[in-house]
Amino acid sequence: MSDKTAKLTIGDQSWDFNISSGSIGPDVMDIASLYKQTGRFTLDPGFTSTASCESKITYIDGDQGTLLYRGYPIEQLAEHGDFLESCYLLLYGELPTRAEKDDFVHRVTYHTMIHDQMSSFFKGYRRDAHPMAVMTGTVGALSSFYHDSTDISDPHLRMVASLRMIAKMPTIAAMAYKYHVGQPFVYPRNDLDYASNFLHMCFAVPCEDYKVNPVLARAMDRIFILHADHEQNASTSTVRLAGSSGANPFACIAAGIACLWGPSHGGANEAALNMLSEIGSVDRIPEYVARAKDKNDPFRLMGFGHRVYKNYDPRARIMQKTCHEVLAELGHQDDPLLEVAMELEKVALTDPYFVDKKLYPNIDFYSGITLRALGFPTTMFTVLFALARTVGWIAQWKEMIEDPSQRIGRPRQLYTGYAERDYQPIDQRR
Repeated sequence: MSDKTAKLTIGDQSWDFNISSGSIGPDVMDIASLYKQTGRFTLDPGFTSTASCESKITYIDGDQGTLLYRGYPIEQLAEHGDFLESCYLLLYGELPTRAEKDDFVHRVTYHTMIHDQMSSFFKGYRRDAHPMAVMTGTVGALSSFYHDSTDISDPHLRMVASLRMIAKMPTIAAMAYKYHVGQPFVYPRNDLDYASNFLHMCFAVPCEDYKVNPVLARAMDRIFILHADHEQNASTSTVRLAGSSGANPFACIAAGIACLWGPSHGGANEAALNMLSEIGSVDRIPEYVARAKDKNDPFRLMGFGHRVYKNYDPRARIMQKTCHEVLAELGHQDDPLLEVAMELEKVALTDPYFVDKKLYPNIDFYSGITLRALGFPTTMFTVLFALARTVGWIAQWKEMIEDPSQRIGRPRQLYTGYAERDYQPIDQRR
């Protein structure tokens, strides 16, 4: 119990509420008893000033441009670690020893195949179905094939379900891609690492050998790390809210995927790439910058600014470096879109309009170019985001289930509709 309190005064009545401090970050005022004590609620559209939970997983300082997974800076994890190591960290709270990592990698690797009957699911989707629609439906169906790990009260089964989703998500994502482009499915291979296996399932074909480029595999792995978790964003909050009802973990992750599909969330990198394509060349940048500043013009620069970060997104710097590595490896360093992106970045970092509004480039600004260079169509961008974010969703879901103070989510509202009124027979209505 905190020894700090805040006093709320309304008229001649006052109430005290405890203030709690986290290990880092701002203090929070505990208003769980607000309605009971005062008969009033708070109104916080978008919950931007409301902490919905206590968590030990991810910390963001938007003003400083800091992102920590279990206390480790994202820059260090992306530079020195790999995705499955970050998965272990998010799930268990500590970086693994060599033996722990080897065991974890083995368990994930040998869960990558999906039930063979699930292949029939894809034949039921229209050929022109969006891959995110396929992902949402297929992941939701996992509970019908793996119902032996849906008992959320059993810690062992929770971990089994967690490992299954981390392992099978690349397989499902690759199948969604293959179905989308009209190619046969490629089975996972146990001799490849996580990112290499995913690229192989996406781009190998039966008629010739496919060798995974290690530079591209490393870039893919780094993209997965950068997207693994991001605190209580819209999709993570959706997973927690669905999980608070006791829904099985596969259903909760499917709900998160559906939320991520929104253009204001997971679809932002696709929108940023489309914007760069629309601009087309460096000489047209002044025109579009002027449009972005015009309040009467609906055009907006995508890939700049962030709901949380009011400084340079730390993931954007890593993504920028990764983008250059991929383009250099593939011989696309003269990509016109990259030239537009680099010049646009210079403008955004020096123009007083963008500096004052803190519209710094975010991760979506570079990830779209990188994913396109890797060979993915824009319709797959959010699928890759969902693949990477699965471990974060699972870690958050698992933490919520194991929290003894967890209750079913039930936001309140400020009702502004009609007060009570009487029913009128149809012939008396006007």
